[in-house]
Amino acid sequence: MISLFGGGKPDHPMADPKEAKRLIEELPAQDPLKALEELAHWLESLAGAEGFRLEHRIQRLFAVDEAAQARLRKLAKDYLGAAPGFKQNRLWTQIQEYWRQAGLAYARCVDAFIKDPKRSEVAAAQLPLLLVRALRSFGQQIKWMHLRYGPVDQAAWGALNGVYAFAELRKLADAKSIAYPGAPGDSTPRQEFLKTVMFSASLPGSLPPLEVELAERLVGDFARSFALANAPAPELAYWTDLGRAMAPQRAAKPPQAGTGLRCFGAGAALAALQALIERIEKTRQVPSEVNLGGSCEPEVALEVMRHLATCWSPLPPERKHPRHSVKSRLAVTHGFDGVLEALGGAGASLDFGGKGGESWMVENVSAGGFGAVVPQLKGDWLRVGALLAMQPEGGSNWVLGTVRRVSKSSLQEARVGIQTLSRTPLASTFTLQGAGQEPGVLLKPGDAQTGEAAIALRSGVFVPGQNLEAERAGRQHVYIPLGVLERDEDYEIVRFREMVRES
Repeated sequence: MISLFGGGKPDHPMADPKEAKRLIEELPAQDPLKALEELAHWLESLAGAEGFRLEHRIQRLFAVDEAAQARLRKLAKDYLGAAPGFKQNRLWTQIQEYWRQAGLAYARCVDAFIKDPKRSEVAAAQLPLLLVRALRSFGQQIKWMHLRYGPVDQAAWGALNGVYAFAELRKLADAKSIAYPGAPGDSTPRQEFLKTVMFSASLPGSLPPLEVELAERLVGDFARSFALANAPAPELAYWTDLGRAMAPQRAAKPPQAGTGLRCFGAGAALAALQALIERIEKTRQVPSEVNLGGSCEPEVALEVMRHLATCWSPLPPERKHPRHSVKSRLAVTHGFDGVLEALGGAGASLDFGGKGGESWMVENVSAGGFGAVVPQLKGDWLRVGALLAMQPEGGSNWVLGTVRRVSKSSLQEARVGIQTLSRTPLASTFTLQGAGQEPGVLLKPGDAQTGEAAIALRSGVFVPGQNLEAERAGRQHVYIPLGVLERDEDYEIVRFREMVRES
């Protein structure tokens, strides 16, 4: 059995602090991914090495973790800017593995305090920061699993809940620490715990990856104002149990009382968030003091903030349309090019399970869309915002939709929520003034009263202020742009006013 308290000089390359510093300084400066891989190895090695005194083990772990932070920020930015594929997978795998090893290493040290309070007292001064970093590590592990829409390892929730329970037991939940050198402001175990549970409660599975990142940053900015209590209250919309390995749940009904029950909600943060939304709506600018990790278009920031405001409300959002349970299969193709191919010719059809298409199982339908199971994930394309063409089994018509929610129940299976964009999509060729012709999909023709139409175009094609033209049935249709409704990696949906003239 490994001793976390030490019984002699440890036989480890980082036993000597000067040697540990040298090893960290010699990490590859121009290869942050390789350096992070080595730092994760050192965390694992230090956590399991015999002979370290607890305070020395914690010191070495702190040093390794601090060396990783700038690299983690760089690699996270690279991940969010990378296209799906090998590079993005490699980045995600290494970042996730680093936070997993950090959480495990810190949790072992926390466990030493729990198992032998007297012997661990020599490291008591390090405990507040140890708790903050342990909770942040598990929070980051959970965040990175959400960036891929899960599945989220329940063991991470068990560790997060257990570490925070110990922080409360030691009356250190509000003990302040600077999480990392140079970090703005201080943090506490309570703030780190609330960041993670409120982030998870904010339905990240309904956001594209870039917006998941924005949501996490906004949650961090408002964490000081979140509310936490040992008993239910009308304003506390969520609950968890510190004694269980569980993700937070919305309090649809009062949870069972117990020593581990913790109820939480947005508290004063909801009013502050709503005030920020109103400010941006008026100024059309994101205030410089809002930490979004760089420049961000006001409309994107507002979209994420409105999503958070809905999730943080004590009242759960009402469904726009009732659902009806069904069991049927759906042929699916994805992406702008896949949609064009499906709509491109008379009688175009994708065989179930055939080349280029996937077969999903529909579980429920409503006037607004579908709920479906993806029984076998193929590739990394599935994400919130992905464009879909769908054909019910036995049918010949295509329905256009977009993914609005993803929850992976395993590495092979996922559940998705799909919003219907058009039940009668029409592939067409549009002429752009001075730019030739481009394919697109007419989602709906001009409304009889307003004349408004919606068209899906390949990303980068639409130019604000530039009209589109298309000929259909001997008539010339002119589309005057009104604004972009939605953007994703490979398409834009634009609102137009349609005018028709005889050819």
